Amino acid sequence: MNILDSLCALRGISAAGVCGFCQLAPFMSKQACERAQDLVPNPSAIFIALFPYFTGDAPGNLSLYARGRDYHIVIKEILKPFAENMTVEYGCTCTVLADDSPLPEVRAARLSGAGRLGENGLIFDPDYGSYVFIGTILTDLPFSHASAVHKYHMLTSPSDDFERIIRCNHCGACRRICPLGALDERAAPDASRCLSALTQQGGALSPTLAAAVAQHPLIWGCDLCQRICPLNRNVRQTENPDFQIDLQYTLTIEDLEGLTRRQFAEKYPERAFTWRGPAPIRRNLKLKELL
Repeated sequence: MNILDSLCALRGISAAGVCGFCQLAPFMSKQACERAQDLVPNPSAIFIALFPYFTGDAPGNLSLYARGRDYHIVIKEILKPFAENMTVEYGCTCTVLADDSPLPEVRAARLSGAGRLGENGLIFDPDYGSYVFIGTILTDLPFSHASAVHKYHMLTSPSDDFERIIRCNHCGACRRICPLGALDERAAPDASRCLSALTQQGGALSPTLAAAVAQHPLIWGCDLCQRICPLNRNVRQTENPDFQIDLQYTLTIEDLEGLTRRQFAEKYPERAFTWRGPAPIRRNLKLKELL
């Protein structure tokens, strides 16, 4: 069994692919390249794994991705032992990255063939849609081209380096539904106008942004472009228990009453919505009360 077959066989992973660091470097800043090289001197390859998290579209005011266990923890728990085995077996250096990464993960997933890019800037798994997290293993193991492996789907060849959007109906639904116009046909979301980013942003918001957050159905994250996308209809639900059990659908002002940042993290351990502390969520809830 090769590395990609073994990686895709791990618990909770739906697809695995590999791309070369040299493919990504042209799309990285000098600082990002330097940080990657600090993590792994002379990096050569990036192994990519997709982790589905969709458990259904139940009502709630927390984004679908944030209702289960913190994906940063889950990804590292699953990938770190695998990376350690790679180090022993191949004599290479490896580091596991999830979200807090110098690598452009979406582009890496697209280049590897593990997922395809949509106009909303998200990676789409052929079976689970865009409801996937991306985990990566950066390594100095020599890069070798290989087709991506999928749990329930045929192998997919890596895409052309400069092909921008490779799986999209170009229906424009995601662009039309985005309240602040953060999306465009280039699949390059503007984070300064993305409601997912704004709900997590600390401090006071401008009147325009505050009004948008107040009218938004969620207090953390945003699923509008995913829920409207035709490619996300009838997708499989995750089989990973980390994202199925003990789901948190909603938070209220009462839930946060009097909590310090530490108390908030202790009350809701291993949740993706705790990293900023309770202040942004409390602000978002109060904005809604003013409507």
